[in-house]
Amino acid sequence: MAAAASSSSSSSSETSPPLGKYLASTDKKTRDKAIKSLTAFLSTDDASALPKSEMAKLWKGIFYCFWMSDKPLVQQTLATEIAEILLVIPHPSSSLAFLRGFWEATVREWAGIDRLRIDKYYMLIRRFTNASFRLLLRENWDSALSAEYNAILTDHGGPLCPEDVKVPPSIPYHLADIYLEELDKAVLALSSSSSASSPPPTPLSTLLHPFFALAARTSTKMTVQRIESALLEPLFDALDSSSHTEQDEDNENDNEDRARKRLRLSGPAFPHIISNACLASEGALSAGALQKGLLKRLFEVASEEQTKDANRRKMYKFWKTRAGDDENE
Repeated sequence: MAAAASSSSSSSSETSPPLGKYLASTDKKTRDKAIKSLTAFLSTDDASALPKSEMAKLWKGIFYCFWMSDKPLVQQTLATEIAEILLVIPHPSSSLAFLRGFWEATVREWAGIDRLRIDKYYMLIRRFTNASFRLLLRENWDSALSAEYNAILTDHGGPLCPEDVKVPPSIPYHLADIYLEELDKAVLALSSSSSASSPPPTPLSTLLHPFFALAARTSTKMTVQRIESALLEPLFDALDSSSHTEQDEDNENDNEDRARKRLRLSGPAFPHIISNACLASEGALSAGALQKGLLKRLFEVASEEQTKDANRRKMYKFWKTRAGDDENE
């Protein structure tokens, strides 16, 4: 009887991730061992069986495991190790469940982070954003997985949920700041891999939709401004610059000095995205076609009934300015 109980306990421990006191231990060796055990556990098929309540407990432990890391190099290494777990989980749906746990824990615990620790959590968000894109790239931007990824960002408890007043504004601000940069890095990483084939076109309209929806329905004026200044303007500037370059290459009579000057001024903004991108699932489009398609989608979101009137006016203004620039070329 005792042997059976022992066997049952052993079996149970093999299908449960390390939690609580191990991940949040004050002893670094204990925390490191817990992270390695967690990675090994989640890399098995059993990880898919984790219920939502267990995932929340798991992320409580991981969050405070990262909280206890106190040196820059240790923090960087641990942030990378935790984010890379997304890519060792065998099933993409389970990876996204782990990602959902990350975002829900981050939103839930954010208010308790002191100013001395906030930068390392910004770094953790950056690492997870990059790993998320690499996961979707690995799955060839599968439409169902991309839709689930967007839902994670925009559902209640997600960082880009317009209706959730508990989401601290600093999280969507930071995401707007880093989103395209990390996407470009992820595309470059796959392109540079000797074992990988050419990456599929990046579905920009799909990936930007959470920001369009947030800009449309947020109650915070600064959030709309931040999305415009940190995300939309840099992207459309890069597309505009790339579109000019494409036109220059097609027109043999163009002034070559002007073309070179444009390239110097524009800089290499998101080149790996723009050189191979689409709107949703079609083939790669030119920079000019991407501009028109994204502006059309922005206009459609701005026109939706649930868009707040003040936000609608700002989105229409952005659309009019950019559409006007395009028509003047």
